[in-house]
Amino acid sequence: MKHRTIAAVLAGVLAAGLLTGCQPQSAEGSAAPTTSPAVETGLSKQSRVGFFFDTVITIEAYTNDESILDDAIAECQRYDDLLSKTKEGSDVWKINHAGGERVAVSQDTRDIIEKALEYSRLSDGKFDITIEPCVALWDFTGDNMGVLPDEAELAEAASHVDYTKVDVNDEGVQLPAGETIDLGAIAKGYITDRIKDFLEDRGITCGMLNFGGNVLAIGSKPDGSDWNIGIQDPDSTTGESIAVVPVSDSAVVTSGIYERGFDLDGVRYHHILDTSTGWPVQNELAGITIFTSDAFDADALSTTVFAMGLEDGTAFVESLDGVEAVFITRDEQVSWTSGLNDRLTLLNNG
Repeated sequence: MKHRTIAAVLAGVLAAGLLTGCQPQSAEGSAAPTTSPAVETGLSKQSRVGFFFDTVITIEAYTNDESILDDAIAECQRYDDLLSKTKEGSDVWKINHAGGERVAVSQDTRDIIEKALEYSRLSDGKFDITIEPCVALWDFTGDNMGVLPDEAELAEAASHVDYTKVDVNDEGVQLPAGETIDLGAIAKGYITDRIKDFLEDRGITCGMLNFGGNVLAIGSKPDGSDWNIGIQDPDSTTGESIAVVPVSDSAVVTSGIYERGFDLDGVRYHHILDTSTGWPVQNELAGITIFTSDAFDADALSTTVFAMGLEDGTAFVESLDGVEAVFITRDEQVSWTSGLNDRLTLLNNG
């Protein structure tokens, strides 16, 4: 699924490394466990790392019951099977291969698509899950990375991008024949929230989720203080942070041109596509980080606000209750919305 690079850095250990380090995992997404003592609570910090949604995910929680994290990993597998566009039999695969017929889907899939359509309307189509025909013509990570799609073919694909043609009701989801969807810009946020709910239902009150950079804090740290979230410097090749913001029980999601893409003839081609043309969005931004209460909204907003650009994106976020943003331009200028004035700290490299 989707993309996002953000360093989740714990207070007091900024120099020591990330909370969510990557560990070896199998292709099926099984996770290697780790533990460390949590003196403040009498609980141990349990960790699982897996590969789902086309990205590395990390689940960390303070508990003495390791089975909780094993069960959470199993939930991730269930969502991956349900929402992957490439897995035959998934809800998204069935929608995309229905030839214009209505497809019965799970409530999870309906909820995600309905939220996606809300953001499409809110952004005047800058966010659009029917971008999939264009996405399919780009390769930002594989053997064909660096090869531009055929202009006529991309224009034809872009002509099929139209969120208003997505019909969702109690019987399921229907698309016109030839139109397809990609939930990569929103589903990971939804899943992150649901895994948080799952853990809290099992008694977890302290932890951190990092689903490919979709970061979600569960409560506060064991000592009651905030977690510190580092915002990656787009020019850093080693994941250094350019700023840090304290959060508790909050989501932090980033979109940027440095995550997946390539440079060709002085142009940066990246995975955030203009829904009107199918070409990568070209504006002054290198990255945008959203802070809000849930990852579902933050995931969709990060893509939407990036596509709006600095001025319109800032005004848009300022108009939303409970949402803040940090903007980093291609020339390394950092700005943020007013609610972060007393919270954000620029680091030495910022």
